[in-house]
Amino acid sequence: MSRYADDLALAHLLADRADAVSSARFRALDLRVEAKPDLTPVSDADTAVEREIRALLAEHRPDDGLLGEEYGEQPAATPDGRRWVVDPIDGTKNFIRGVPIWATLVALLEGDTPVLGLVSAPALGRRWWAATGAGAYAGPDAAGGVPIRVSGVRDLADASFCYASLDGWIARGRLDGMLGLMRDTWRSRAYGDFYGYMLLAEGALDAMVEPELSLWDIAALVPIVTEAGGLLTDLTGANAPGDGSAVGSNGLLHAEVLARLGRPADD
Repeated sequence: MSRYADDLALAHLLADRADAVSSARFRALDLRVEAKPDLTPVSDADTAVEREIRALLAEHRPDDGLLGEEYGEQPAATPDGRRWVVDPIDGTKNFIRGVPIWATLVALLEGDTPVLGLVSAPALGRRWWAATGAGAYAGPDAAGGVPIRVSGVRDLADASFCYASLDGWIARGRLDGMLGLMRDTWRSRAYGDFYGYMLLAEGALDAMVEPELSLWDIAALVPIVTEAGGLLTDLTGANAPGDGSAVGSNGLLHAEVLARLGRPADD
């Protein structure tokens, strides 16, 4: 049994409760949406989900730290660096427009290392989870999970390539590398947010990249991709979360994708 079995069971409980809150607000006619200081949207569902998760963690893991997108870091990490990291609704822009590609992301970190990740997308009827040394799984819920594995595609010409948008790559001076990958791969699609990484972990696509992410956007994805046999690093090649950029792949394509994206155009 995994040393994180109890934590994983708790993560599923957190997701069950989060799904109940978020699903009730999805496509609600009275959904309230405001702009945060960085001008990104936040809905009443985002804040309600995080409050529910915080209450459950206070009950079940009162000594653990917690970082959430909406309410920050409180309480702080334990002396040994143990803390939960939560994105109550990843894909808020989808959520508020009625697009079903959104999810609650739950991670457990020890120091800077994500050791457990769970992604729950109730509007898709899908959930993914993993813990270090225990493998990666997907299914409608904990009871229906099956192991997942990245693809065996070795050549870019045969690869399905995924990204979130092009704007961030322009800002980083790496648009040429992105366009080159889009031209040279078999297929490119912008699924965005958590979804591309989960399709990567399932072997449905072969690489997924983003230029900038917050810790709560990426922490839960790391164990799922890596336990499924893939790699998830930043643009320097350091293990994610790293500097907040993300290059995910089935491992076989990783060096080439990094080489294409790893240097700004003016270097």
